[in-house]
Amino acid sequence: MNPVLPRMPDDAYPPSLTFKRFARLMPSTRFAPPTEVPGLAARRIAADILDGVLHKRRTLDEQLEGAAAHPGLKALADRDRALMRRLVATILRRLGTLGHLLSRLLDRGVPTDAPRAQSALLIGAAQILWMDVPDHAAVDLSVRLVQSDRRAAKYAGLVNAVLRRCAREGQGLIDEVRSEALDVPPWLMSRWTAHYGESAAKAIAAALGHEPPLDLTVKADAAHWAARLHGEALPTGTVRTALQGPIAMLPGFSEGRWWVQDAAAALPARLFSDLKGRRIADLCAAPGGKTAQLAQAGADVTAIDRSPNRVARLRENLGRLSLDARALVADAVEWQDDAVGGFDGVLVDAPCSATGTIRRHPDVAWLKQESDIAALTVLQNRLLQKALALLKPGGTLIYCTCSLEPEEGEQVVAALLASETGVRRAPISAGDAAGLDDMVTPAGDLRTLPCHLPRDDPRLGGLDGFYAARLIKS
Repeated sequence: MNPVLPRMPDDAYPPSLTFKRFARLMPSTRFAPPTEVPGLAARRIAADILDGVLHKRRTLDEQLEGAAAHPGLKALADRDRALMRRLVATILRRLGTLGHLLSRLLDRGVPTDAPRAQSALLIGAAQILWMDVPDHAAVDLSVRLVQSDRRAAKYAGLVNAVLRRCAREGQGLIDEVRSEALDVPPWLMSRWTAHYGESAAKAIAAALGHEPPLDLTVKADAAHWAARLHGEALPTGTVRTALQGPIAMLPGFSEGRWWVQDAAAALPARLFSDLKGRRIADLCAAPGGKTAQLAQAGADVTAIDRSPNRVARLRENLGRLSLDARALVADAVEWQDDAVGGFDGVLVDAPCSATGTIRRHPDVAWLKQESDIAALTVLQNRLLQKALALLKPGGTLIYCTCSLEPEEGEQVVAALLASETGVRRAPISAGDAAGLDDMVTPAGDLRTLPCHLPRDDPRLGGLDGFYAARLIKS
């Protein structure tokens, strides 16, 4: 059970008390047996996936894609699938606020003996407060969701009454304590405040509360594709659009004209100089956005990743884009290059806590723990040492992580520079970051924050949090 959600003992609301307690809120109601109605399947799957994140510590990616994906997804229409994904993401982005709201509406907290009752309350409240769903439909479908679960059925009256009250009073209760920090775990908010300052930490938290736009890296002619996709070409070269729907149905996808890649994630590969004909190793490469950038720039790319499924996806993406790269399944730390002379450049997109990607992957905030960082820094240091061994003298090493935590960025590079006299920093300039001075640190590294690139419409602003450093082996 996620700690931000108020809890109540298993027997706090026995069925005999459920209706008595909420009689003042609504008249007693008889509920018909649950039936399959439009939209119920999407909400049932959303409840299953929420349970996977909050109770079983399963990531959204593994529940939505691949061999371990929820089996019911195949039967959902595209519209219902989009609704389900938006519903889950909204709840995870607003989980702290929802926890506060339920604590006000439920004196004794959420039932702990019936996870489906908890999910139904979250799903109903999220639709009432932040989604374009009629209140009566949000309440009715949440009640049906509870009725369809043997353990949760006794809480149908509770769910009905609480969500009806939420429709009347919920927005006011939220407005009383409006705070950017509510939806960020305290340990993360504390770290960001210490490292970036209180104002920036609040701006980061506010940015994470908005559904992000769709960012695309195009092969050529960003202005053309921005117009074609009803978006804009960002200063960084990324095309950004608010279009929704199946990605594969958008113009240019099947022809391989672009690929999906956050604007911040597209910056590190651009920190190399001329790549034409140069041998580049891309470590931890899947799903392949940076590999595609390197290949498109004319590099001879060797892409390494330890996951067979992710390498298969990388190869599929390269095939659609008509780009060539040598893609290998291997542990980058153990892999040995069979060529002589070393690589001209190595890109290390190291595994990390991924706290910079919470706006696109809101489950990260609730799955990661502060204790995870220390173990990840050990791996990051090993990957840096491996990258140096693969690099020829004079070669360029780009190290990057999608983390906002300094231990996984600035401190890893500082430790390497202190221990390796044969490595020096090649400072990144504002020109390398599309002229955006606030993305370059005083030391000459790249540091993007989710609150960068603000727009009047926050749904079109922001980018992932990334760190990157450019190093030269001397």
